[in-house]
Amino acid sequence: MSTHQPVTVREVGLRDGLQSIARTLPTARKLEWLRAAHAAGQREIEVGSFVPARLLPQLADTAELVAVARTLPGLVTSVLVPNLKGAVAALDSGADAMLLPLSASHAHSLANLRKTPDEVVADIARIRAERDARGSRCLLEVGMSTAFGCTIQGHVDEAEVLRLLKAVLDAGADRVGLADTVGYADPLQVSRLFEQSFAVVGDRLTCGHFHDTRGLGLANVYAAWQTGVRRFDACLGGIGGCPHAPGASGNVATEDVAFLFASMGVRTGLDFDALIALRTRVAQWLDGEPLHGSIARAGLPKTMRRELA
Repeated sequence: MSTHQPVTVREVGLRDGLQSIARTLPTARKLEWLRAAHAAGQREIEVGSFVPARLLPQLADTAELVAVARTLPGLVTSVLVPNLKGAVAALDSGADAMLLPLSASHAHSLANLRKTPDEVVADIARIRAERDARGSRCLLEVGMSTAFGCTIQGHVDEAEVLRLLKAVLDAGADRVGLADTVGYADPLQVSRLFEQSFAVVGDRLTCGHFHDTRGLGLANVYAAWQTGVRRFDACLGGIGGCPHAPGASGNVATEDVAFLFASMGVRTGLDFDALIALRTRVAQWLDGEPLHGSIARAGLPKTMRRELA
């Protein structure tokens, strides 16, 4: 795959970021974030999750965010759904894509979804049937979490990751991604598993999701990019994290990922000044919550233009 091909950075802060914070950001603030992210050039945004409000009250307004997101030109609106009930809500909302989490770790799957990985695969088949019965064009993307290791189980067998990737595609998923949910991966491991996964599922492997828990987030993004990945999840300010990874510092920061690719001359369509301005607003809204990332502190080098597109 050409190194000149543009990279898409999907913003996941409105879901993955906010679900890890106890306070609930008002809907009006979320809509400001959504519109500002779009104005900064982001064309894929995960706006929330259709889970019971009693479990994640922070995301109870997801349908409202989808409705507004659908009015923004050229925006692919995605939501996370854990089961068929959530998928029905996502289809009702008109979201463009739904992310279906599947853990490669048996122990994490039971802790997170109270189901074994193969039971989740069966759910994905039911979700595909529901989508097709409605004649919907909503994309079904499976995010393979704990693909590189698990805080509960420890080692995750690469052969099991490959088996589950093939199983979810056979069950009807449109595309898949690999996630380092707990920040265990290193660049050599990332290169190896993505190369093996491309060999098994081809171009239906479309996304990398990395956490910077142990400082290797951007190195792992780069390693995945070298294997041919051209789409990555990231979170403004590096917020977010996994509830089963104590001390996790969250996702790779959107602004740092944008800088990584801009520094190599790879187009992302993102505007650095707009991203930093939005980060400043989010920091005010989440006053007291730690934000992460390097570029917001250090700024761009003088050798780089401000516009990252």
